[in-house]
Amino acid sequence: MKNITVAMPEHVYRVARVVADEQDTSVSALVVRYLERLSFADKGFKRLEALQHRVQSEITEFHGGDRLTRDEVHDVCVHTVPSVTLGTA
Repeated sequence: MKNITVAMPEHVYRVARVVADEQDTSVSALVVRYLERLSFADKGFKRLEALQHRVQSEITEFHGGDRLTRDEVHDVCVHTVPSVTLGTA
């Protein structure tokens, strides 16, 4: 375990002591827990970012100009989505 010194405003430290007491732990343990969450969140973000890049690199057949007109979208929806009838209760 590595020891570090952290400076914080007095009011933040007072609140941290109260929270630590309520959770039956120490301010140091609260700081460790917070930093661990930051580390895991950063790893999760990097993992998702890598996945995004991999997926985007696999897209080879997309062109921004390949758009359907409003009427074409309507035709696709009308012919592929089952119609919904709203009944009265």
